[in-house]
Amino acid sequence: QVQLVESGGGLVQAGGSLRLSCAASGRTFTRYTMGWFRQAPGKEREFVAAISWSGGSTVYADSVKGRFTISRDNAKNTVYLQMNSLKPEDTAVYYCAADGSKTIATMSRTWDGMDYWGKGTLVTVSS
Repeated sequence: QVQLVESGGGLVQAGGSLRLSCAASGRTFTRYTMGWFRQAPGKEREFVAAISWSGGSTVYADSVKGRFTISRDNAKNTVYLQMNSLKPEDTAVYYCAADGSKTIATMSRTWDGMDYWGKGTLVTVSS
């Protein structure tokens, strides 16, 4: 069993930065591909970024490429999402997810049946 707890959300002005963290419980963190997703009010959940178990491979949604960076520290059982040049359209609840069988490519295309989800952290970007 893995529990995921997101933190770092908040209110920021457009152009600003935030760093989200997702702390995972359990001793098998390195077994999981990790991802960040977001859901804006009235919209469906969408993929943001994913990182392989080793941290050696990453993939991003086109909407955040060049602005967001996903990373992980396996010694700390934590995955991060550094968000720069934030835009009002980045406003959403951001969720961390873990899956033991999906590749980062698979995770970027489908997130049905993910092994674990966090409860989310709200990011609000004001114009």
